[in-house]
Amino acid sequence: MHLRYTGLRVRNLDRSLRFYTKILGLRVVSRGDMSAAGAGVWVLLEDPRSHQRLELNWYPPRSPFATPYSPGEALDHVGFLVGHVSRGKFESVYRILIQRGARPTKVSPKETEGWSAYLKDPDGNWIEIFRRPTASEVRASRRERPPRRRRTT
Repeated sequence: MHLRYTGLRVRNLDRSLRFYTKILGLRVVSRGDMSAAGAGVWVLLEDPRSHQRLELNWYPPRSPFATPYSPGEALDHVGFLVGHVSRGKFESVYRILIQRGARPTKVSPKETEGWSAYLKDPDGNWIEIFRRPTASEVRASRRERPPRRRRTT
């Protein structure tokens, strides 16, 4: 397992995206919307030179994660990549971390279909662990997709 990125809560996602991309030169790597699960919108940025990553997290007012904070207290979570491991291995890592003192949250592997989970460190800071698909999962997902049509000219 290794540190992959740091998550930062932001009040205005568009404003923060402009700042981090236009002013600091980070590039958008990926983005997602977890609003349906009670969370919010996230955008993963990367520095093209160092490859360090920063995730911007915005939560709508009714989200349980939209708690007030003062500037400087906006660290949302720290993300650790477990690796290209199976769901079973990932769930095993999750259980071991809890056995060793991490505190579970309401976001376990069960809620994310085995892709990520959140824990708390001894001070209550949120830690995300997540995994990448295994080679066999990638092959299986390719088999499920309809084949691409080749364009003929």
